[in-house]
Amino acid sequence: MFGSIGMPELVLIFIVALLVFGPKKLPEIGKSIGKGLAEFKRASDDLKRTIELEIEQGKQEAASVREQVTAVVSAAPGSTAATAETSAAPPAAVDAAKGKPAAPAQAAQPPDSRPIEPS
Repeated sequence: MFGSIGMPELVLIFIVALLVFGPKKLPEIGKSIGKGLAEFKRASDDLKRTIELEIEQGKQEAASVREQVTAVVSAAPGSTAATAETSAAPPAAVDAAKGKPAAPAQAAQPPDSRPIEPS
């Protein structure tokens, strides 16, 4: 219950508290400590419940987004496995697969070799 504090340690703490506070104040102190611990437990349970609720809402939102993405992808025209295969192909191959003439390839320009001047 109290971790590494055993019964002899609890008895010692009780005797010291009895000597320090006296027999009249000890029940009041115990009552207030009990109320404080109960309030702490209630607050920690509430926080735990709130965190679990937020996690569940996040999972539901993620599932909803996945469903929407799946619906959009499946509803898109030409959304077959062939589209996925041709998307990785070079543009000329894609144009040939669609039956269109390939677009003329642009000549690659060498990078500008002029030095950069400070402004």
